[in-house]
Amino acid sequence: MPIEQIILLALIQGITEFLPISSSGHLILAPALFHWADQGVLTDIMTHMGSLLAVLVYFWRDVVAMLRGSLDALRGRITAEGRLAFYVVIGTIPIILVGAFLKFTGLSDQLRSVTLVAVNAIVFGILMYIADAYGLMRRKVSDMTWVPAVIVGCAQALSLNPGTSRSGITMTAARGLGFERPEAARFSFLLSIPATAAAGLLIIGDALERGVAITWDSIICGALTFVVAFATIAFLMQLLRRMSFLPFVIYRIALGVILLALIYWGFPLSVAST
Repeated sequence: MPIEQIILLALIQGITEFLPISSSGHLILAPALFHWADQGVLTDIMTHMGSLLAVLVYFWRDVVAMLRGSLDALRGRITAEGRLAFYVVIGTIPIILVGAFLKFTGLSDQLRSVTLVAVNAIVFGILMYIADAYGLMRRKVSDMTWVPAVIVGCAQALSLNPGTSRSGITMTAARGLGFERPEAARFSFLLSIPATAAAGLLIIGDALERGVAITWDSIICGALTFVVAFATIAFLMQLLRRMSFLPFVIYRIALGVILLALIYWGFPLSVAST
Protein backbone atom coordinates (compact mmCIF):
# COMPACT_ATOMS: atom_id res chain seq x y z
CA MET A 1 0.00 0.00 0.00
CA PRO A 2 1.18 3.57 -0.58
CA ILE A 3 2.15 5.47 2.56
CA GLU A 4 -0.75 7.89 2.18
CA GLN A 5 -3.18 4.96 2.23
CA ILE A 6 -1.55 3.54 5.38
CA ILE A 7 -1.79 6.90 7.19
CA LEU A 8 -5.36 7.56 6.06
CA LEU A 9 -6.57 4.11 7.08
CA ALA A 10 -4.99 4.51 10.53
CA LEU A 11 -6.65 7.89 10.96
CA ILE A 12 -10.01 6.56 9.79
CA GLN A 13 -9.95 3.53 12.07
CA GLY A 14 -8.55 5.34 15.07
CA ILE A 15 -11.17 8.09 14.88
CA THR A 16 -14.26 6.28 13.59
CA GLU A 17 -13.99 3.11 15.70
CA PHE A 18 -14.97 5.04 18.80
CA LEU A 19 -16.96 7.90 17.40
CA PRO A 20 -20.41 6.45 16.60
CA ILE A 21 -20.09 6.82 12.82
CA SER A 22 -18.88 3.33 11.71
CA SER A 23 -15.23 2.43 11.24
CA SER A 24 -15.89 -0.54 8.93
CA GLY A 25 -18.03 1.65 6.71
CA HIS A 26 -15.30 4.28 6.39
CA LEU A 27 -12.63 1.63 5.79
CA ILE A 28 -14.71 0.40 2.85
CA LEU A 29 -15.27 3.95 1.57
CA ALA A 30 -11.58 4.91 1.59
CA PRO A 31 -10.46 2.64 -1.28
CA ALA A 32 -13.73 3.30 -3.12
CA LEU A 33 -13.38 7.08 -3.03
CA PHE A 34 -9.65 7.19 -3.78
CA HIS A 35 -9.73 4.24 -6.20
CA TRP A 36 -7.18 2.29 -4.22
CA ALA A 37 -7.18 -1.48 -4.15
CA ASP A 38 -9.26 -2.70 -1.22
CA GLN A 39 -6.78 -3.13 1.64
CA GLY A 40 -8.46 -6.40 2.59
CA VAL A 41 -9.85 -7.82 5.79
CA LEU A 42 -6.43 -8.60 7.28
CA THR A 43 -5.33 -4.96 7.23
CA ASP A 44 -8.74 -3.96 8.59
CA ILE A 45 -8.37 -6.35 11.51
CA MET A 46 -4.83 -5.15 12.29
CA THR A 47 -6.19 -1.62 12.62
CA HIS A 48 -8.90 -3.01 14.90
CA MET A 49 -6.20 -4.61 17.04
CA GLY A 50 -4.62 -1.18 17.39
CA SER A 51 -8.00 0.09 18.57
CA LEU A 52 -8.25 -2.81 21.02
CA LEU A 53 -4.89 -1.91 22.56
CA ALA A 54 -6.07 1.69 22.96
CA VAL A 55 -9.15 0.52 24.90
CA LEU A 56 -7.04 -1.74 27.13
CA VAL A 57 -4.66 1.09 27.95
CA TYR A 58 -7.31 3.79 28.48
CA PHE A 59 -9.59 1.60 30.59
CA TRP A 60 -6.81 -0.35 32.30
CA ARG A 61 -8.33 0.17 35.75
CA ASP A 62 -11.62 -1.39 34.63
CA VAL A 63 -9.77 -4.22 32.89
CA VAL A 64 -7.67 -5.01 35.97
CA ALA A 65 -10.75 -4.79 38.20
CA MET A 66 -12.70 -7.21 35.97
CA LEU A 67 -9.79 -9.66 35.93
CA ARG A 68 -9.58 -9.46 39.72
CA GLY A 69 -13.34 -9.90 39.97
CA SER A 70 -13.18 -12.95 37.69
CA LEU A 71 -10.52 -14.55 39.89
CA ASP A 72 -12.63 -13.81 42.96
CA ALA A 73 -15.63 -15.45 41.26
CA LEU A 74 -13.59 -18.60 40.65
CA ARG A 75 -12.90 -18.68 44.39
CA GLY A 76 -16.62 -18.40 45.09
CA ARG A 77 -16.63 -14.69 46.01
CA ILE A 78 -18.94 -12.58 43.83
CA THR A 79 -18.03 -8.89 43.60
CA ALA A 80 -19.28 -5.92 41.56
CA GLU A 81 -16.19 -6.22 39.33
CA GLY A 82 -16.87 -9.92 38.80
CA ARG A 83 -20.47 -9.21 37.82
CA LEU A 84 -19.31 -6.57 35.31
CA ALA A 85 -16.92 -9.08 33.76
CA PHE A 86 -19.80 -11.55 33.51
CA TYR A 87 -22.03 -8.98 31.80
CA VAL A 88 -19.28 -8.18 29.30
CA VAL A 89 -18.89 -11.90 28.54
CA ILE A 90 -22.60 -12.59 28.00
CA GLY A 91 -22.90 -9.39 25.98
CA THR A 92 -20.19 -10.70 23.65
CA ILE A 93 -21.87 -14.02 22.83
CA PRO A 94 -24.30 -12.65 20.17
CA ILE A 95 -21.61 -11.03 18.03
CA ILE A 96 -19.43 -14.15 18.19
CA LEU A 97 -22.31 -16.34 17.01
CA VAL A 98 -23.33 -13.95 14.21
CA GLY A 99 -19.71 -13.33 13.22
CA ALA A 100 -19.01 -17.05 12.97
CA PHE A 101 -22.13 -17.52 10.84
CA LEU A 102 -21.13 -14.74 8.43
CA LYS A 103 -17.57 -16.02 8.16
CA PHE A 104 -18.36 -19.67 7.52
CA THR A 105 -21.15 -18.89 5.06
CA GLY A 106 -19.01 -16.37 3.18
CA LEU A 107 -21.64 -13.65 3.62
CA SER A 108 -19.15 -11.26 5.26
CA ASP A 109 -17.50 -10.62 1.87
CA GLN A 110 -20.88 -9.69 0.38
CA LEU A 111 -21.38 -6.92 2.94
CA ARG A 112 -18.53 -4.70 1.70
CA SER A 113 -20.91 -2.46 -0.24
CA VAL A 114 -20.95 1.35 -0.45
CA THR A 115 -24.73 1.40 -0.90
CA LEU A 116 -25.17 -0.66 2.26
CA VAL A 117 -22.87 1.72 4.16
CA ALA A 118 -24.96 4.71 3.03
CA VAL A 119 -28.31 3.18 3.99
CA ASN A 120 -27.08 1.95 7.36
CA ALA A 121 -25.51 5.32 8.16
CA ILE A 122 -28.89 6.98 7.76
CA VAL A 123 -31.11 4.33 9.38
CA PHE A 124 -28.98 3.79 12.46
CA GLY A 125 -28.29 7.50 12.72
CA ILE A 126 -32.03 8.11 13.05
CA LEU A 127 -32.29 5.36 15.68
CA MET A 128 -29.41 6.95 17.58
CA TYR A 129 -31.23 10.29 17.63
CA ILE A 130 -34.44 8.72 18.95
CA ALA A 131 -32.68 6.76 21.70
CA ASP A 132 -30.55 9.71 22.79
CA ALA A 133 -33.36 12.28 22.65
CA TYR A 134 -35.94 10.20 24.51
CA GLY A 135 -33.81 7.83 26.60
CA LEU A 136 -33.63 8.53 30.32
CA MET A 137 -30.38 9.51 32.05
CA ARG A 138 -30.57 7.55 35.28
CA ARG A 139 -28.45 4.40 35.00
CA LYS A 140 -24.72 3.79 35.37
CA VAL A 141 -22.54 0.80 34.52
CA SER A 142 -22.78 -0.19 38.19
CA ASP A 143 -26.55 -0.66 37.60
CA MET A 144 -25.97 -3.15 34.75
CA THR A 145 -27.79 -6.48 34.94
CA TRP A 146 -27.82 -9.45 32.60
CA VAL A 147 -30.93 -8.33 30.68
CA PRO A 148 -29.56 -4.97 29.40
CA ALA A 149 -26.16 -6.63 28.87
CA VAL A 150 -27.75 -9.16 26.51
CA ILE A 151 -29.78 -6.45 24.74
CA VAL A 152 -26.70 -4.29 24.17
CA GLY A 153 -24.81 -7.42 23.11
CA CYS A 154 -27.47 -8.26 20.50
CA ALA A 155 -27.24 -4.67 19.25
CA GLN A 156 -23.46 -5.11 18.96
CA ALA A 157 -24.01 -8.07 16.64
CA LEU A 158 -25.75 -5.71 14.19
CA SER A 159 -22.48 -3.82 13.82
CA LEU A 160 -21.16 -6.58 11.57
CA ASN A 161 -23.30 -4.84 8.96
CA PRO A 162 -20.97 -2.07 7.59
CA GLY A 163 -22.18 1.45 8.20
CA THR A 164 -23.96 0.49 11.43
CA SER A 165 -21.08 1.36 13.83
CA ARG A 166 -20.30 -0.95 16.73
CA SER A 167 -19.86 1.89 19.18
CA GLY A 168 -22.86 3.70 17.72
CA ILE A 169 -25.36 0.84 17.94
CA THR A 170 -24.23 -0.26 21.42
CA MET A 171 -24.42 3.30 22.74
CA THR A 172 -27.82 3.65 21.07
CA ALA A 173 -29.07 0.52 22.83
CA ALA A 174 -27.62 1.60 26.17
CA ARG A 175 -29.11 5.10 25.86
CA GLY A 176 -32.48 3.57 24.99
CA LEU A 177 -32.21 1.55 28.20
CA GLY A 178 -31.65 4.70 30.25
CA PHE A 179 -27.86 4.72 30.70
CA GLU A 180 -26.10 8.08 30.91
CA ARG A 181 -24.06 9.01 27.84
CA PRO A 182 -20.57 8.55 29.36
CA GLU A 183 -21.72 5.31 31.01
CA ALA A 184 -23.14 4.04 27.72
CA ALA A 185 -19.80 4.79 26.06
CA ARG A 186 -17.86 3.13 28.86
CA PHE A 187 -19.80 -0.14 28.63
CA SER A 188 -19.62 -0.01 24.83
CA PHE A 189 -15.83 0.23 24.94
CA LEU A 190 -15.47 -2.52 27.55
CA LEU A 191 -17.78 -4.71 25.46
CA SER A 192 -15.49 -4.22 22.46
CA ILE A 193 -12.54 -5.92 24.16
CA PRO A 194 -13.46 -9.63 23.91
CA ALA A 195 -15.29 -9.20 20.58
CA THR A 196 -12.37 -7.44 18.88
CA ALA A 197 -9.83 -9.83 20.38
CA ALA A 198 -11.79 -12.90 19.26
CA ALA A 199 -12.34 -11.56 15.74
CA GLY A 200 -8.70 -10.56 15.42
CA LEU A 201 -7.34 -13.91 16.52
CA LEU A 202 -9.78 -15.79 14.29
CA ILE A 203 -9.06 -13.80 11.13
CA ILE A 204 -5.31 -13.57 11.68
CA GLY A 205 -5.12 -17.31 12.41
CA ASP A 206 -7.15 -18.10 9.30
CA ALA A 207 -4.96 -15.82 7.18
CA LEU A 208 -1.76 -17.43 8.43
CA GLU A 209 -3.21 -20.87 7.81
CA ARG A 210 -3.90 -19.88 4.19
CA GLY A 211 -0.37 -18.56 3.83
CA VAL A 212 -1.33 -14.88 3.80
CA ALA A 213 1.56 -12.87 5.21
CA ILE A 214 1.06 -10.16 7.79
CA THR A 215 2.83 -7.27 6.06
CA TRP A 216 4.65 -4.34 7.56
CA ASP A 217 1.98 -2.14 5.99
CA SER A 218 -0.71 -3.71 8.16
CA ILE A 219 1.50 -3.63 11.28
CA ILE A 220 2.27 0.07 10.81
CA CYS A 221 -1.45 0.71 10.27
CA GLY A 222 -2.20 -0.98 13.57
CA ALA A 223 0.48 0.97 15.46
CA LEU A 224 -0.66 4.32 14.09
CA THR A 225 -4.26 3.39 14.82
CA PHE A 226 -3.43 2.85 18.50
CA VAL A 227 -2.13 6.40 18.87
CA VAL A 228 -5.12 7.98 17.11
CA ALA A 229 -7.64 5.73 18.87
CA PHE A 230 -6.32 6.53 22.35
CA ALA A 231 -6.67 10.26 21.69
CA THR A 232 -10.16 9.74 20.26
CA ILE A 233 -11.37 7.81 23.32
CA ALA A 234 -10.12 10.53 25.66
CA PHE A 235 -11.79 13.19 23.51
CA LEU A 236 -15.13 11.37 23.29
CA MET A 237 -15.37 10.56 26.99
CA GLN A 238 -14.94 14.25 27.79
CA LEU A 239 -17.30 15.34 25.02
CA LEU A 240 -20.19 13.13 26.12
CA ARG A 241 -20.19 14.76 29.54
CA ARG A 242 -21.19 18.04 27.90
CA MET A 243 -23.21 17.30 24.76
CA SER A 244 -25.61 14.90 23.06
CA PHE A 245 -25.11 12.55 20.10
CA LEU A 246 -26.76 15.05 17.72
CA PRO A 247 -23.55 16.07 15.85
CA PHE A 248 -22.85 12.41 15.09
CA VAL A 249 -26.45 11.89 13.96
CA ILE A 250 -26.16 14.83 11.56
CA TYR A 251 -22.85 13.54 10.22
CA ARG A 252 -24.22 10.03 9.64
CA ILE A 253 -27.31 11.23 7.81
CA ALA A 254 -25.33 13.72 5.71
CA LEU A 255 -22.78 11.03 4.81
CA GLY A 256 -25.49 8.58 3.80
CA VAL A 257 -27.36 11.12 1.69
CA ILE A 258 -24.18 12.27 -0.08
CA LEU A 259 -23.14 8.70 -0.85
CA LEU A 260 -26.59 7.79 -2.20
CA ALA A 261 -26.53 10.93 -4.35
CA LEU A 262 -23.09 10.03 -5.73
CA ILE A 263 -24.27 6.50 -6.48
CA TYR A 264 -27.43 7.85 -8.18
CA TRP A 265 -25.41 10.23 -10.36
CA GLY A 266 -23.04 7.44 -11.37
CA PHE A 267 -19.93 8.48 -9.45
CA PRO A 268 -17.55 5.48 -9.49
CA LEU A 269 -17.62 4.14 -5.93
CA SER A 270 -17.13 0.43 -6.49
CA VAL A 271 -14.46 -1.21 -4.34
CA ALA A 272 -11.55 -2.60 -6.34
CA SER A 273 -10.32 -6.10 -5.62
CA THR A 274 -6.93 -6.72 -4.06
